[in-house]
Amino acid sequence: MTPRTEHRPQMTVEEFEELERHAPETVRLEFINGKVVVKPMTDGNHREMIAWLQPVCMQHRPDLWLHAESGLKTERYRKGRARADGVLVRVGGLKGQGEWSEADGALMAVEITSYDSDTNQRDRVEKPDGYAAAGIPVYLLIDRDDASVVVFNQPENGRYRHEEKLPFGATVKLPKPVDFALDTEPLKEFVD
Repeated sequence: MTPRTEHRPQMTVEEFEELERHAPETVRLEFINGKVVVKPMTDGNHREMIAWLQPVCMQHRPDLWLHAESGLKTERYRKGRARADGVLVRVGGLKGQGEWSEADGALMAVEITSYDSDTNQRDRVEKPDGYAAAGIPVYLLIDRDDASVVVFNQPENGRYRHEEKLPFGATVKLPKPVDFALDTEPLKEFVD
């Protein structure tokens, strides 16, 4: 006898957005690779790192603004929804956008790893693929697990063709269109 497999229809983007609108404030949801993902709430160091990065970006590129906790339409054909820890756009680039902004105005997505069991899959595998598929030119991953910064760039066919990993303390060249050198020495103070 052949075992029966149950076919469960995949959630639509519209169903996800409705679910996300009604989620309690203590829960942050994302829709990655066709599945709902619960993103953990950030801790103080996580929030401080984003707060540190915002004026650094403005100092180097006053024409750009790093928005914290931004919802982005990601993945092929905009079927994904990711809440990036930071999104770098031109000043005014999110004007008129809803909760889930189109990714075509994003120059860089930023993620900071969390201390949870899903961070490897979410931040190191699914997010780079989703951001690359959405055509976001640069993905900056601040990885607290090994005190490193990873810069992904050159998105092509749903993947980043180039990736560079450097330890906290190094000066990281953020490629065009971001185009500035980021001194990561201050990140050392946030290592637990």
